Amino acid sequence: MDIGDRASVLSTPWVEKYRPVKIKDVAHQTEVVAALEQAVERGGGNLPHLLFYGPPGTGKTSLALALVREIFPKEILSQRVLELNASDERGIRVVREKIKGFAQGAVGQAKVKDGKTIPSFKVIILDEADAVTGEAQTALRRTMETYSTVTRFVLICNYISRIIAPLASRCAKFRFQPLPTEVSFNRLSMICKSEQVTASEDLLKLIITRTNGDLRKALMTLQSASRMVPHGSEIGDKEIALASGEVPQELLERFRSAMFADSSFENVQSVVDDVVLGGYPADGLLHQLCDLLVEEDYAELDELQKSALIMKMARAESCLADGASERLQLLDVGARGMYISKSRENSSSLFKV
Repeated sequence: MDIGDRASVLSTPWVEKYRPVKIKDVAHQTEVVAALEQAVERGGGNLPHLLFYGPPGTGKTSLALALVREIFPKEILSQRVLELNASDERGIRVVREKIKGFAQGAVGQAKVKDGKTIPSFKVIILDEADAVTGEAQTALRRTMETYSTVTRFVLICNYISRIIAPLASRCAKFRFQPLPTEVSFNRLSMICKSEQVTASEDLLKLIITRTNGDLRKALMTLQSASRMVPHGSEIGDKEIALASGEVPQELLERFRSAMFADSSFENVQSVVDDVVLGGYPADGLLHQLCDLLVEEDYAELDELQKSALIMKMARAESCLADGASERLQLLDVGARGMYISKSRENSSSLFKV
């Protein structure tokens, strides 16, 4: 393979290159796959509105795309399917203009082509639906009611609690389970073999751990790391750390020391500023710190203190997911960590917000 060919291969995102094509190819989601395969076998005409929810990287979007590919022939796919990402367009305007405009168009009667029934409806796939505003979700509910005979909706989200009840109740809900390490490992191993990438079993397991079971993120990390070494050379821990945006151990240790040592809040501010200015993800730092607290013994903290700090980090992660300032959340965790480390004799106050 010459340089040009290799560059072309590496330029294709492996997430797309190895995305499941058929419903049956989606890994581990046995119940969802069985239900949708049965619906397709019956012609797809009775397909309800669908709501897929669960952790990221578990196959929700892949299954939605595989479903519409099996229902509609390739030549009419673009006419029958509208795919939107709500994280980009989350307001009521997109519901009134794009979604309603597409949903209200009729497509005629069901047809049979090559022995396969083509249902008489369109499909709108709304990814990251939990990012849609409450007002827009209410408008979407009315659109679903009005045009249910000619349009089916597939809503995809990580957090079903952020979908309003009237919208969720109109859908058949399917929960996507986190992928076991074995399933993710087998997938990564297959791709390494296909792409002629050299990586040890321990390294692949490390990628899965670092990406919290998110197979999409694991694939992106593996592909990025493969670009950092010559073709045929083995990928190492250093490449994985760089590709995953891992917070360096030096910064992690400084943050830990600033909280647990008898130091001033200015030390916490200094390390937090270095984390933010370095472009490292705040949630990544929290995950790494949590792993350290669980796996290692610290003389500074007992088990109750560790639990209190982990609860605080969990609240900070939730705030970050809602768009809160990374700097402020890390400062808050740092300040709380300082308080907790000095409260061994006053455990009753540890679980106050």
